Order: sequence, then C-alpha cells, then structure tokens
Amino acid sequence: MSARAAAHAGCRFLALVALPLAALALSSCQQRATTAAADAAAAPPAIAYEAHVSAGGRVPPGAALHNPHQGDKAVVANGALLFTAMNCDGCHAADASGAVGPNLGAGRWRYGGADGEVFMSIYYGRPKGMPAFGGTLGDEGVWTLVTYIRSLPKPGNLPTESWEKP
Repeated sequence: MSARAAAHAGCRFLALVALPLAALALSSCQQRATTAAADAAAAPPAIAYEAHVSAGGRVPPGAALHNPHQGDKAVVANGALLFTAMNCDGCHAADASGAVGPNLGAGRWRYGGADGEVFMSIYYGRPKGMPAFGGTLGDEGVWTLVTYIRSLPKPGNLPTESWEKP
C-alpha cells in the first residue's frame, strides 16, 4: 500500500468512525448540561433567611413561595389521603394532633408557619426527625400536604409549656 493510499484510508476511517463518535460524545455532554440546567430550574426557589451563611458574602436570591392550592377543598381531601399514604400519621397521629412529631394544627411552628416555610420543612426535611419528602412527592405532592395541614382546625386546648429541655 502506498503512502498516499494509507493516508486516504486514514481519512476514510476518520470520516466514518472517529467524527461520528466525537459528535455523539459532544451531544451527550450537551444533553447532560441541558438536563442539569432543567433540574436546577425545576427546583423550588429558596427562602432567604438572615441566618444563612453565604460564601463570599454574596447572598443567593430568595423568593416567596406561594401555595397554588390555597383553600381548594378537593386538594384538602387529597392531602388527607396523601397524609395517610405517606405515613405522616405515624409521627403526627391520624388527625395530625401530634405524637412523636408535633401537632400540625396547633399553629406553633419551630421553622415558621407560613405556607412557604411549611413547604420547605416537608420538601427538605428538618433536624431531629423530619425526613425530606421533596424527592418522593415533588412540588405538587408537597403543596397538597401543605394545603391539607393549613386546613386543620386549631385545637381548643393548647398546652402552654414546652417540654423540651433548653
């Protein structure tokens, strides 16, 4: 085989095998970048807290979360079913009056009781026992639970002491 024929065969190999493989590799990288960007865009916005420590002194933007189902009775009914299906009643009791976990109808919230703050507690979890359900339920499921929790009646007899030691 002459040098010219070998060079021509090398160009054919490059055109038929190497270039399509390179294009495939680049497209998969682009697909991963697009998927990562889509995942980041799908994440719920964070609530800005003064107590958050931010790198470089630059605070990321916070946002106000709004419950899209506020007051919707059909969503409240679905939330009651979801509360049981996700075993929330295992910690918060069947009527959400509290057991191992706190009473959810009492209006006393350690991490804030606004809809967005309750959403964040369910979505990301909290220390001392509250698991994060955002990965399992997604935004829609968490908002359904928030709508149910906000519909709970306040108990007539609230305890006046905290039983947690300081």
